[in-house]
Amino acid sequence: MVSKMMKNPAVKATAEELDRTEFAILDEILAARKEAGLTQAQVAKRMGTQTPAIARLENSLATGKHSPSLNTIKRYAAALGKKVELHLV
Repeated sequence: MVSKMMKNPAVKATAEELDRTEFAILDEILAARKEAGLTQAQVAKRMGTQTPAIARLENSLATGKHSPSLNTIKRYAAALGKKVELHLV
């Protein structure tokens, strides 16, 4: 079913745009963590979770296999002293 949908140029273009958006979010998240000088373990502690959860979060954005919830991304951002802004364009 998915392969059939991906033959539609409009569907394929939308999927590719979503992939670029997820990678952009990953780049921002990793840059913010680096700017804050924090390790995955330190972010995990601030979020009240374990280091593997942060690794999975960052990896999920890199692979696109699972999309973290907006709430999770907000908690991650708060652990870095940042906030999430969502815009529709």
